[in-house]
Amino acid sequence: MQRRSRVQADNPVAASAMLNDKALESLYEDNLVVIYRFIYSKVGNREEAEDLTSQVFVKALRGLDAGREAQSIQSWLFQVARTTIADHWRQFYRVRLDSLDDLLSAGWEAPAPPEHPAEQPDERAQRLLDQLPERYRDVLTYRFLLNCSIKETAEKMRLTEANVKVLQFRALKKAAQLDGEQI
Repeated sequence: MQRRSRVQADNPVAASAMLNDKALESLYEDNLVVIYRFIYSKVGNREEAEDLTSQVFVKALRGLDAGREAQSIQSWLFQVARTTIADHWRQFYRVRLDSLDDLLSAGWEAPAPPEHPAEQPDERAQRLLDQLPERYRDVLTYRFLLNCSIKETAEKMRLTEANVKVLQFRALKKAAQLDGEQI
């Protein structure tokens, strides 16, 4: 079995030394449009898509495996694009921790009190749980009151993890409907 050489360079110049300029130019031209369109579909902004596309190709050039086939390279470029997009959104949605005074001065308002002021949140939750079918009640109890993971809930209910996720979704939807009807 022939072992492929992998370019482990920190800059594009070392990578281009392994591949000729024509091969790099061909790689870029063959994949630029599909990678750009993929990224644009995920971010919806031309400027960000262009920036992220350039980041993808710079990252790709740093870790390019010269022995890959064209289809394998394109698949790998899509993986680099996915991780670059994930990094972008992680940075974009980074939660800033502000003090309560900063939030209030910025116009944040506390949630409105419940319609039934005498009713405590635990009582409200119990009232909603009592109105749900048994399987919905069980999945919500395991997941949110007992803090069980999806896997633990699946084991306790003797269901698949996928089934627990579906039940949880349906139970939350039904609880929201019931809560909306009572307001």
